[in-house]
Amino acid sequence: MKRKNIISLFLLSAGCMLPLCASAQHVYSLDECIEAALDNNVRMKNAQNNLRMVEHSKQEAFSKYFPTVSAMGSGFLADKSLVRMGLSPEMQMAFMKNGLVGDVSATLPLFTGGQIVNGNKLAKVNVEVNRLQQRQSQNEVTLTVENYFWQVVILKEKLQTISTLDKQLTQLLQDVETSVQAGVTTRNDLLQVQLRQNEIQSKRIQAENMLSLSRSMLAQYIGHPADSIEVAATLKDTLPQGPEGLYTPPEAALATTNEYNLLQQNVKASSLQHKMAIGKNLPTIAIGGGYAYENLLGKDHTFWLGFATVSVPISGWWGGSHDIQRQKLQLRNAENQLADQSQLLVIRMKHTWDDLNDAYKQVKIALLSIEQAKENLRLNTDYYAAGTCTMSDLLDAQSLYQQSRDKYVEIYAQYEVKKREYLQVTGR
Repeated sequence: MKRKNIISLFLLSAGCMLPLCASAQHVYSLDECIEAALDNNVRMKNAQNNLRMVEHSKQEAFSKYFPTVSAMGSGFLADKSLVRMGLSPEMQMAFMKNGLVGDVSATLPLFTGGQIVNGNKLAKVNVEVNRLQQRQSQNEVTLTVENYFWQVVILKEKLQTISTLDKQLTQLLQDVETSVQAGVTTRNDLLQVQLRQNEIQSKRIQAENMLSLSRSMLAQYIGHPADSIEVAATLKDTLPQGPEGLYTPPEAALATTNEYNLLQQNVKASSLQHKMAIGKNLPTIAIGGGYAYENLLGKDHTFWLGFATVSVPISGWWGGSHDIQRQKLQLRNAENQLADQSQLLVIRMKHTWDDLNDAYKQVKIALLSIEQAKENLRLNTDYYAAGTCTMSDLLDAQSLYQQSRDKYVEIYAQYEVKKREYLQVTGR
């Protein structure tokens, strides 16, 4: 048998991957995985609960605008009258041995130093902060799903490559065994093929274990049983669309980012807390009225009453002035942080854009490496057929081709993740 026939199978399926066995699992696209995670992930559920809690706090703060209504009632029973009067040595008068007292009153604050107004504004700020934090959680969950998804794709592609190479090696082993029996090829070539088969089987076991783990992690993260999902993604040896259409100027994108808006809300909250600290040290004015009942002298007595109160925190000014200064400094810190973090956000956008372009260039290089590795394998096949290279050289060429394909799928997945990171960092 000619050596050309022995190794012809190496190039027969170069660049073609055999699909893994189909299963009954539901096949999810990346968008479906993201949608399922946003619906089922614990982090998203907790973020939604946090938003509902601050919305209830906002409603609670709004209730401070309304009058405070209270009711009180009490009674007593004594073994002796509480009040005794001597009208004369022979005549004594006693009363209030038992009695009842009750009232219903309402108090409406007219002026509280702006504490109620600013408290409601602060509650609205807290709602907006939690909305922004919920969007941040959305972004982080989405990015995590994308990483898990592409990790599964990478491992599936590697297993497809391993399956193709293993099939080639199985056929090659049969051909080499025939050649050894015919005395055309040395037994050393046979041993090298067997060793490469062992290496491929070891890599298959590792990849299958990692795939099982990665699929389970993805399923758990999107809220599905571990064995219920499969991912739908097939990579082709083609250059993906470039990142040019995704670019946006960092300064223009700054105002749309969650991070920047959170910094702005922090400044608003600090300003309101400063105003509330001032309000705590201002007089408060309230009016009220009520309906009262008493029976202390054995006779029912009801009446209406109205009142007004003015409270001035005289002694509180000493400690309150320090609280005001503390809140003022806190406001300055928030303003400083807004200016500083805004600059860092712009730098981060530029850096992420550079990373995205670098990843795209790496994809180009990886595709070129596949073509070069394929050509190297073809040449070594011809050389081996002509007897000018060894089986070791041919197997090394095969290994380089496998490495180039593995590198390509890893870099392609990295490029897809970098696109998601850039869109998120620019507020999209």
